[in-house]
Amino acid sequence: MNVKSTLTILNLLFVLLFSTAVLAQEKASIKGQITLNDNQTPDNISVHLKGTRFATVTDEKGNYSLKNINPGAYTLKISAIGYQSQELKINLTNGQQLIQNATIKSRSEKLTEVVINHNKKNTFAKKENQQISKLPLKNLENPQVYTTITAELLKDQVVTNIDDALKNAPGVQPLWTSTGRGSDGAGYFALRGFAVQPRALNGLPGISNGSLDPANIEKIEVIKGPSGTLFGNTITSYGGLINITTKTPYDHFGGEINYTTGSYGLNRVTADVNTPLNDDKTVNFRINTAYHNENSFQDAGFRKAFFVAPSLSYKASDRLSFLINTEFLSNEATNATMLFLTRSTTLRAHNMNELRYDNKRSYTSNQLSIKTPSFNLQGQMFYKINDSWTSLTAISKTSAKSDGYYSYLFEGTASFPAITDGVVFGRYINNQNSTTLATDIQQNFIGDFKIGNMRNRIVVGLDYFNRQIIDNGTGYALNGYVYIGNDDLQTVNENVFGITDPAKYITTGDNGKLSKNATDALLAGATVNNSKTKQEVYSAYASDVIDFLPNLSAMASLRIDRFMNAQNGSYNQTALSPKFGIVYQPILNKVSLFANYMNGFTNVAPQEDINGTTRTPRVFNPEQANQLEFGTKLDLFEDKLYASFNYYKIKVTDRVYNIRNSATDITYYQDGAQNNEGFEAEIIANPIPGFNIVAGYSYVDAAIKKGDINTVGYRPTSAGAYNTANLWASYRFQQNVLKGFGVGFGGNYSGENKITHGAVTGTFTIPEYTVLNSSVFYGNDKFNITLKIDNITNTDTYDGWSTIHPRNMRSASASFSYKF
Repeated sequence: MNVKSTLTILNLLFVLLFSTAVLAQEKASIKGQITLNDNQTPDNISVHLKGTRFATVTDEKGNYSLKNINPGAYTLKISAIGYQSQELKINLTNGQQLIQNATIKSRSEKLTEVVINHNKKNTFAKKENQQISKLPLKNLENPQVYTTITAELLKDQVVTNIDDALKNAPGVQPLWTSTGRGSDGAGYFALRGFAVQPRALNGLPGISNGSLDPANIEKIEVIKGPSGTLFGNTITSYGGLINITTKTPYDHFGGEINYTTGSYGLNRVTADVNTPLNDDKTVNFRINTAYHNENSFQDAGFRKAFFVAPSLSYKASDRLSFLINTEFLSNEATNATMLFLTRSTTLRAHNMNELRYDNKRSYTSNQLSIKTPSFNLQGQMFYKINDSWTSLTAISKTSAKSDGYYSYLFEGTASFPAITDGVVFGRYINNQNSTTLATDIQQNFIGDFKIGNMRNRIVVGLDYFNRQIIDNGTGYALNGYVYIGNDDLQTVNENVFGITDPAKYITTGDNGKLSKNATDALLAGATVNNSKTKQEVYSAYASDVIDFLPNLSAMASLRIDRFMNAQNGSYNQTALSPKFGIVYQPILNKVSLFANYMNGFTNVAPQEDINGTTRTPRVFNPEQANQLEFGTKLDLFEDKLYASFNYYKIKVTDRVYNIRNSATDITYYQDGAQNNEGFEAEIIANPIPGFNIVAGYSYVDAAIKKGDINTVGYRPTSAGAYNTANLWASYRFQQNVLKGFGVGFGGNYSGENKITHGAVTGTFTIPEYTVLNSSVFYGNDKFNITLKIDNITNTDTYDGWSTIHPRNMRSASASFSYKF
C-alpha cells in the first residue's frame, strides 16, 4: 500500500470518526435532584418532558436522569401525589448536559395523578390515600388504624382472588365465602370480631353479589373500627370497612400483560394498558382486563369470569380535572359447599373429627351454577377553588345481579331419631333472580388553612345514597338428604332415604337430584317472590383536624344521617355519629402516639311480634357501637420500617334480637349488648435492599353481654378465632450472577374458632391451622416469572359462621408477566 492510499484511508476514518462525534454531540441530557418541602422521602416523583416519550421517576434520594434528547425548547413537568406540580421551561443545545434541580410543595388536594413505583424499595409499605379520612392525612397524623395491601404485594404472592388478598391484613378472617345470592352474595370477613363485606370502591359504595376480581386493584385499605361518621352504615360494620382503590390513568404509554396457570385447571390472563389520548397528555386512558377459569379441588365446582375496567382522566386546567372509573364483571360459578349447623337444637358433632366430613365432597354438580354479573360506574370532579379550598364531587352507580341456583346443606338430625351415629343434612335449593341497584352522590369541600397559628384541615360533605333490591327468585325446595357418619347402610337407607329394598340402597349418602332438568322440575311448583324494596339515606358530615403544635393534633368529626325505608311499611330514622381523635408525635414524622373514640350505627328494619294469630309491628332505634382505642405508629429509617401497635374496645348497645319459642311465638327486644376488645400489631419492613417483610398479629375477645339467655356470656359466631397471624417475606438478589432471582415465603395462622356457641346448641370448634406458602421468581424491569406453591403441607382448613366451608388444598401456580 503506497503513502497516498494510506492517507486517503486515514482521511476517511477521520471524517467518519468526526461525523460520529458530531452526531453523538447532537443529543442532550438532563439530570438533577428533586426535593420536597416537607422533608418526606423524594422517591417516585414523576419527571416528564411534556409532548415527548421521555419520562422517569426519581430514586429514593430524589435523583433523576433523562438521556438522548434532541436539542430544542421543552417543558419539564415535575409531579407527585399530594404535591403541587411544577413546570419548568428549558432549552437544550447540542451535547448539553443540563443539571436541573427543583423543589415541589405539598398541597391539600390530591387530584388524579398516579406515579409508577419502579424504584421504590419498600414496595409493601403503606401509601397515603385521601379516601381513608376524606382528608390528605399522613398515616402518622391519622388517629385511626388502617392496613394497606399494595398491588406489588399481590403480584409477589400471585394473588388471583380477593380472599387471598385479604389474608395480608392483621385481624381479617374469612367467615363465609361468596355465595352469589342476591343483595349479600359477596364474601364475609371477620374484622375486630364483626362481620364485614368488601363494599367500598374508591371510598364510595361498590356492591357485588359474587367474588371480586383483583385485576384492577391498586391497593386495598382495611380501615379498622366503627367508621359510621365518615362512611355511614351502608358499606361499614362495627369492626370497620374494606375499601378497594382502583388503578387510574397516568400521562405516558405503558402497561403489563400476565398469564397465570396452575392446579385445578387454573388459567388466567390479565392485561393493563395505559395511553395518553392527546399530545399534551391532559386526556389519558387506561384499561385493565382479566379472563379467569378455574375448577375446584372437590369432586365438582368451577368459576369462570371475564372482567374489564376502562378508566379515563381529563385535566381541563390546573384547577379542574375529571376521573371516570368503570368495572364490568361477568361471573359464573357453582355454590361453594356450605354446611349450616343447627341453631335451635343440640349439636350432634362438636368438631371436624366427630363430623367426619370428607372435604373433597361438594354435594353439588357443575350443572347447578349461578351467574353474578355486576357493573360499577364512578365519576369524580376535582376543582381547586383557591389555595385553601378544593371541591370534590363524586357519583357512583352500581348494579349487581344474581341469576341461577343457590343451595346449602342444613343440619336436621332431630328429624331422624333412629340415626345414632352421624349427621343428616337437608339440601335446600332455590332459583335466584335478584337485582340490586345503588346510586351514591357525594359533595365534599376540603380545606387547609390557619386560624391564628393553628393549622386546620377540614372536610365538609353531603351524601345521598339510594338502593333498590328487586327479588323475583323462587322459594326454597328440599332436594334430598345428605348423610355424613358411620351408621350401617341399612339403617341409613331405611331411616333417612326411606328405602327398604337392599337392591336400591344408596351408597353415596346423598339422594338428591343434581341435574339441571331435575332441579327445574323440583322448583316448578315453588312460590315466586315479587319483592321490591327501596332505601334512601341523606347525610351531612364534617371533620376537622387541628394542629395545635407541629407534633400535636386533634380530630373532631360528626355525621347526621336520615334513613328512609320502604320495606315492611315506610319508616324514617335519624342517627348522629361522632368521632374524636388525638395524635402526639414525640419524634416528628417518625413516631406517633394516638387515641380515638369512634362511633358506628345500624338502621334496623321493622319486624313483627307474633303471638298466635296476633301480629304487632315493631320499629327500632338505630343500634350503636362505640370504640375506645389507643396505640402507636412508627415510620423509621427513611421509610424502611412501618409499624403499628394498638388496643381497642368496642361496645355495642341497643342491639335487636328475638326470642323464638315457635313459629307462632316470636318476640323482639332492643336491649342487647356486646363487647369486643383486642390487640393488633403490624410490621412492614425493608431492612436491606431487596428484602421486604409484611407481618401481623391479632387477638380478639368477644362476648354477648345482654340478649337471648341462650347466647349471653357466649362468644358471637361472627368473632372468628381468638388469635390470628400473617407473614410474607421476599428477597430479590441485587447483584452478581443471581441478580433478579428471588424467593418468597410466608403463611397464615388461625387459632381455634368457635363457629357455633350457645347454651342450647353447645359448641362446634374449627381446629387451629397453619398454612405455609412459598415462591421462587426471576425478573427485571421488563418481565417476571414466578413459581408458587400454596398450602405446602396440604393442611385441611375451614372457615365458618355457624357454617362450615372447606378452603383450598395444596396448589401450584406459574405466573409470567411482561411490562411495556
